[in-house]
Amino acid sequence: MNFKLVLRITGFTLFIEAAAMLVPMGVALGHGESPLPFLSSILIILAAACVPVFLLKPKHQDFFAREGFFTVGLIWVLFGAFGALPFWFSGQFGPYIDCFFETISGFTTTGATILTAIEGLPMGLLFWRSFTHWLGGMGVLILTAALLPFLGISSNFLIRAESPGPVKSKLVPRASQSSKILYSIYLALTVLEALLLRVAGMNWYDAVTHAMSTAGTGGFSGRNASVGAFGSPAIEIIITVFMLLFSVNFTVYFLILTGRAKQALKSDELRFFLIMVAVSVAAIAWNIRDVYATVGDCVRYAAFQVSSVVSTTGFSSANYDLWPEFSKMLLVVLTFIGACAGSTGGGIKCSRILILIRSAHREVRSIIHPRSVSVVRLDGAPLSERTLHTTQCYFLINLFLVFGMAVVVGLDNFSFTTTLTAVITCISNVGPGLDMVGPAGNFAAFSVLSKLVLSFAMILGRLEMYPVLVLFSGSAWKRS
Repeated sequence: MNFKLVLRITGFTLFIEAAAMLVPMGVALGHGESPLPFLSSILIILAAACVPVFLLKPKHQDFFAREGFFTVGLIWVLFGAFGALPFWFSGQFGPYIDCFFETISGFTTTGATILTAIEGLPMGLLFWRSFTHWLGGMGVLILTAALLPFLGISSNFLIRAESPGPVKSKLVPRASQSSKILYSIYLALTVLEALLLRVAGMNWYDAVTHAMSTAGTGGFSGRNASVGAFGSPAIEIIITVFMLLFSVNFTVYFLILTGRAKQALKSDELRFFLIMVAVSVAAIAWNIRDVYATVGDCVRYAAFQVSSVVSTTGFSSANYDLWPEFSKMLLVVLTFIGACAGSTGGGIKCSRILILIRSAHREVRSIIHPRSVSVVRLDGAPLSERTLHTTQCYFLINLFLVFGMAVVVGLDNFSFTTTLTAVITCISNVGPGLDMVGPAGNFAAFSVLSKLVLSFAMILGRLEMYPVLVLFSGSAWKRS
């Protein structure tokens, strides 16, 4: 393990976090608020980052898969630890564990909150809260990967460890160029949504913060009632559309921009995702037909909530915890599945679900026709047995961790629904669950142990298990 290089990259990334805090500090100054929580945090982060960047000199620049996974896991933990400082210094967010939970929820784009009252908090802090979604959505490490070539370090293994999905691919041969393309698309969609929300009636502050939360598929809102507080169908429709847009693999947009729209639309995962969303909206709209007065309201609320959950954004326009059990169960299933690979969304990912379904179909065929030879394909290309094995292991590890962490969180003695959906929504990076942690609830009542476990679940879900698990592997700490 090249520890000096790992720590140097980590320190370099902390410089990015310190620079990012200048934006909410400017917002705080613009609204006549104290900049001290941000200024103090920036100075501490800079002091911590300078040591590995300027004092550690790696003997070589070797950076392989092990270093990549280890670096990614370490950076996300440290980003949450230092990113919590403005909340802690402000005195508005309670003890440090609550600040850490809120920040991890922000950077992992989960949207779970410990706040019982949001409106009235300093606008600079609420801006930082939404900004963490935007930074974490595309991935802090994707941004870092775009800048690492300036240090003479290859970013291929960093991209591999950060990127979500069972199959890793680059848009162009150089990983740093791929990162720049991704961030350009990401920024353009964010700006477009903010402009549309402003036209629809939001003020600039709300438009920008909600656009950042949507882009990161995080769901932090500056209103207690989330998007429902605006009472505007136009705003709900705009956010619904963009939640779905950010749920799609960004490779699709790259292909469309480069004149390969037909190839983009042939994506098996995209088709599966769109069909799943359409069927879910129709089923829930039918199921809640007695809850709302018109068919239009049923479809609008169903479309918004399905888009919010499947994209793992976590916004709410209505308290779906009061909906019929069928609708709530379907939303929990969508929480597990999540968005497309290569998007800003969380969950298991549609591509993995599709691979699991096709793998199961192949096994059934092999029982009926033992001598037949068949392969599992995605987008027409055959998948290796290693990819199938990795996907199956990921699914099993996910289930094992969900139930294992639910047992620990169960020590708080809350209801089964609260406990299980709290873990599911955190590891899937959705935010709200059901019962106490529903769209009208929060995570404030959980114990320190449970908040640590749920924070760990959020990081596991955002990094798709393996980079974090590498931190706990003894062999990863060996130098050889």
